[in-house]
Amino acid sequence: MPHPLMPKATAVWLVDNTSLSFDQIADFCGLHALEVQGIADGEVAVGIVGRDPIANAELTREEIDRCEADSTGRLVMLEPEIDLQQRSSGPKYTPLSKRQNRPDAIAWLIKYHPELTDAQVCKMVGTTKPTVVSVRDRTHWNTPNLKPQDPVSLGMCTQTELDSAVQAAAKRLQRKEDRERRAAAKAAREKAAAEAAVQAEAAPPAAEEAPKPAAEEPAPAAPETPAENEPAPEDLPDTALGAALARAGLTPPESDGEGSGSGS
Repeated sequence: MPHPLMPKATAVWLVDNTSLSFDQIADFCGLHALEVQGIADGEVAVGIVGRDPIANAELTREEIDRCEADSTGRLVMLEPEIDLQQRSSGPKYTPLSKRQNRPDAIAWLIKYHPELTDAQVCKMVGTTKPTVVSVRDRTHWNTPNLKPQDPVSLGMCTQTELDSAVQAAAKRLQRKEDRERRAAAKAAREKAAAEAAVQAEAAPPAAEEAPKPAAEEPAPAAPETPAENEPAPEDLPDTALGAALARAGLTPPESDGEGSGSGS
């Protein structure tokens, strides 16, 4: 939905010259309802001159009357004859009168929204990263005199921009926590698997645990028996020749008496 060329100045004019609700004006100007309420209370957009949207061909009187009669209605902006494109990138311009309040706005954002990154703070306040770092580390040259002030009340950013930045930072932190939780769970699983593997290697196999059968004892050796042809000791003659022949395995000669008897 397109918004007026000067949202705050248009909101100032609508607050002063119409009976539209804060939500209707905020929706038309692209502001937050609390920011419009701050304009009505004189706390926001102090010193800004109202800009007539009717004279600038952004609204018609009939459209304002219709929404004043219906609190749920929403203002519809007229299509401009010239295509107006809002700047969405590049450094944000901060008026010279408000540049001295940048450190106060940075201190407020760091104090109440520490989840914001330095880049987000730079984008909302329109400053540089070294300035944000110096305020965060309390090394800024004017640190003792800094007084945290809401950048919305200082007119450096809108409440919508601040809410969007806070929501983006919260989502970023949630994603970071999810990644850390998954990494911790994965590390725990890997550690448990490694311990199980070490225990499995240390434990002996089931086959080795079974008792080994006792080794078979050697059968007792059979008693030695004299050879069949070896003469018994009692059969050998008592003579020295008979003993020698017995050792040589020969049969001793027959005695003389037997020889003579066989001869006869």
